[in-house]
Amino acid sequence: MKLDILTSTALGLYFSTAVAGTHLQDGVAGQSSGPVKEIPAIGLGTWLSDKEKVADAVEYALTNGYNHIDAALIYGNEKQVGKGIASSKVARHDIWITSKLWNEHHRPYKVHEAIRATLSDLGVDYLDLYLMHWPVAFVPDDSSSSGGTEKIDKHTSILQTWRAMEELVRLGLTRHIGISNFARADVERLLRDAEIRPYAHEFETHPYLQQQDFVDWHEDIGVKVIAYSPLANTNPTYDGHKPVAPILDDLFWVKIADEKDCSVAQAVLGWGLERGTVVIPKSVHKDYIKQNLGALEVEFGKKEMKKIAMADKKTRFNDPGKGWGIKLFRDLDDPTELEDDDDLSEL
Repeated sequence: MKLDILTSTALGLYFSTAVAGTHLQDGVAGQSSGPVKEIPAIGLGTWLSDKEKVADAVEYALTNGYNHIDAALIYGNEKQVGKGIASSKVARHDIWITSKLWNEHHRPYKVHEAIRATLSDLGVDYLDLYLMHWPVAFVPDDSSSSGGTEKIDKHTSILQTWRAMEELVRLGLTRHIGISNFARADVERLLRDAEIRPYAHEFETHPYLQQQDFVDWHEDIGVKVIAYSPLANTNPTYDGHKPVAPILDDLFWVKIADEKDCSVAQAVLGWGLERGTVVIPKSVHKDYIKQNLGALEVEFGKKEMKKIAMADKKTRFNDPGKGWGIKLFRDLDDPTELEDDDDLSEL
């Protein structure tokens, strides 16, 4: 028998009550004190954060208004993130912590190993949200996280991995489970057979890759959207990927920020919040970390949102599909381009 969204929430309620003595509520939380029951609207991203700086960044964020940290095993800095969490002295139930299952850990026995490694590195007993990082499985111990050639595991399905992740909820290792970087067809495939439905979907979306129909569809099916790279191509990793100027220098957004008397970053993040997505900007600079929280005060009207929608560049910056030989995002804007689609895998 399948569990619907309400039943999935009930599982989260059971676990939340056990660890925090509180009750879950619907919706996305703002930044507030007290036990965190739902995912906060803004969090600190840690992808590519310098190992030497991320602990201080996490500590600073948690002691200056943040209660949401987004991490992943493949980022290679979860031990340092854990040190920052510990140093903050903030109670565990006052923080929302997300991490992710990497591709080479998709086989069921690997799923359990992976989350326990993450919990150990972060120094916590449970996660609030554990995401399947990509709908792609690698053969265990045959992939390289440093840019080598990964061997695709064609025998482990998304559903097999999801079944193991569902067990993590039942074991109390994570309150919720979700997905990341899925195309719509991938999500629909999972929803057909999932016993615990995804709580959230984390994917790239920003003013240059709005995917508004996809965002709206998630609201319709009751899955929250977490927007990574919410500041588009400000991340230096994206330099040269696409012929698009950095969004912080975009005169369109400079004008909007000037009109709202805020920084460009605050305006862009405020737009992301206005459309109902959770935003997780990454930074290790204290000034930026604190400044980004100001996005919670930025508001947009319907006419402004329509004007911004017309400026969509439909440009994706994070797409490892070509290197993996897999056509990702096939039913979304700016999908992976491969030289010979017929001979390569499709997701």
